[in-house]
Amino acid sequence: MVPDGLTICASSRAPDETLRRLEDAITSHGMTVFARIDHAAAAAEVGPGLRPTTVLIFGSPRAGTPLMQAAQTMGIDLPLKMLVWQDAKSKTWIAYNDPAWLAKRHGVEAAAAVAAMTSGLAAIAQEAGVAAG
Repeated sequence: MVPDGLTICASSRAPDETLRRLEDAITSHGMTVFARIDHAAAAAEVGPGLRPTTVLIFGSPRAGTPLMQAAQTMGIDLPLKMLVWQDAKSKTWIAYNDPAWLAKRHGVEAAAAVAAMTSGLAAIAQEAGVAAG
């Protein structure tokens, strides 16, 4: 079951390669990667193992600012995030919030900005070699 508001894609690549390709695609689209959070590394510090699970936090003030001007609460969901993880069968996945869901969540009517963000995220995923699933 896919949680409400998430887009989930399968990758034919290992988590590290998927992350590298996502970072390359993000920067090629003029956005900045602000942080990389390695949940598996953090879990290893406290003992229990966790399969590869990493969040990329990225964005562009040019795209995000108009949405936050419409509803400052968008700041809780921006910058954008993509989660890359490996499941129990060693399959790699990515997930990200659907921009239309975010706009609805915050009561923002910015169709052009949402459409641009939606197509941009899909292009990033495609460039990284993942297919919507």
